[in-house]
Amino acid sequence: MNEIETAPSGEWQDVAARDQLDPDFPLGVEVNGQPIGLYLLGDQVHAIEDVCPHAEALLSQGFVENGVVECPLHGAQFDIATGKCLVEIGERDVRCFPVRVVDGRVSIKIVPV
Repeated sequence: MNEIETAPSGEWQDVAARDQLDPDFPLGVEVNGQPIGLYLLGDQVHAIEDVCPHAEALLSQGFVENGVVECPLHGAQFDIATGKCLVEIGERDVRCFPVRVVDGRVSIKIVPV
């Protein structure tokens, strides 16, 4: 997992080059201590909470298919675009984070809950 410098909450934080992202291999990063998974669906980049609420595995190490990521430990599934939990074992939805791509760089915003 790539650790990113600390930035104030609510500010855009540069996390990766757009060309680092592959539809088959999510990229795990950490911003302000928050593990985040970056996913490429078509030409859209999505960022979701990277820790499965059920077993605390990194979702970015899970299986991705048809816009869904499956936890590598117990099969919890989450919609990448919305964070919605699709299999009850996941316990709850995961957070989504705003994403923008500017000049080939991916930035996300950590908004306080």
